Amino acid sequence: MSATASERLGEALELLAEHPVVDGHNDLPWALRHQVRYDLDRRDIAADQSAHLHTDIPRLRAGGVGAQFWSVYVRSDFAGDEAVSATLEQMDAVGQLIARYPHDLVRALTADDMEAARADGRIASLMGAEGGHSINNSLATLRSLHRLGVRYMTLTHNDTIDWADSATDEPRHGGLSDFGREVVREMNRIGMLVDLSHVAATTMRDALAVSVAPVIFSHSSALAVCDHPRNIPDDVLAQLPANGGVAMVTFVPKFILPSAVAWTAAADENLRAHGLHHLDTGAEAMALHRAFEAQNPRPVATAATVADHLDHMREVAGVDHIGIGGDYDGTAFTPAGLDDVSGYPNLIAELLTRGWSRADLAKLTWSNAVRALRDAESVAAGLSAARGPSNAVL
Repeated sequence: MSATASERLGEALELLAEHPVVDGHNDLPWALRHQVRYDLDRRDIAADQSAHLHTDIPRLRAGGVGAQFWSVYVRSDFAGDEAVSATLEQMDAVGQLIARYPHDLVRALTADDMEAARADGRIASLMGAEGGHSINNSLATLRSLHRLGVRYMTLTHNDTIDWADSATDEPRHGGLSDFGREVVREMNRIGMLVDLSHVAATTMRDALAVSVAPVIFSHSSALAVCDHPRNIPDDVLAQLPANGGVAMVTFVPKFILPSAVAWTAAADENLRAHGLHHLDTGAEAMALHRAFEAQNPRPVATAATVADHLDHMREVAGVDHIGIGGDYDGTAFTPAGLDDVSGYPNLIAELLTRGWSRADLAKLTWSNAVRALRDAESVAAGLSAARGPSNAVL
């Protein structure tokens, strides 16, 4: 490592000590469910779990993470009450983690809670539900998830649902249905952030037209830099300043590196041919991936790849409307230098090399996400005083 690179990394670590990362999306709860059915003795994240996971407490600390939205994701082929129950189990897993590691993790429900956690030197732990299938078309269930601590909901996952189109499935609604618009309005009323990762561009535009509170993209990148339907078009990025929202760049190679798109599609098809779900990251799936990679060299993204997206997102949306959402433990592959949750300093060092100021980096890592949640809380206070709960049905 050159002296300059070493200095940049030192500067990045110094910055993160004061302005830690708010990461918008980490799938550790699903990995714990899939690998060990939440047996935390078998995956004690107080110790190094690099053989099994992208995430543990020592690496969160090394990476400068100060707040984490833990995804309480369940696969979108879970349906109805099964999806609701599995989401509750995921939420319980987050509760178990917070109770087991109180010196490092603390539950956070508000922007003030996030700031208090930072002042106390603990990692603010929030929850995000990944996919509207988790509420089983019920606004009462939506409100219940919020009361139990969920602070954002991604409107879809990979499949189109009864009221919203997904980016990676056939459209059925042209974006949001009337009920889908009511879901957004009710999320605004209760203070749950509307997450537009995974949704179709038409759904993004419909949600922005309805939402009077900031939206987020918990883990998405720029369509103009990598042409993948999971990414955000420029016209949507350009709407974020008026909305107050935040687009949180993801590290998933197939969403950020054009040459990785086709490779990953072929690798996923190889998993399906062996009877496995294409999102499986278990031992058998990873062995199949390694064998496939030996015959078909994998294009490798880097921190510079992610920085290219952030440069573009800053140019189009503005520095007040970008953040970070790595998607660790929800992806089979990660960029070189961003291999796990300890890697954030490498991204910050890359951005310093590109001339990003400390003030702009502090917005990227911490203050933009905290501000979005605070603004959503303020909107909710006004709306909830003006009207009661919606009892709309699909």
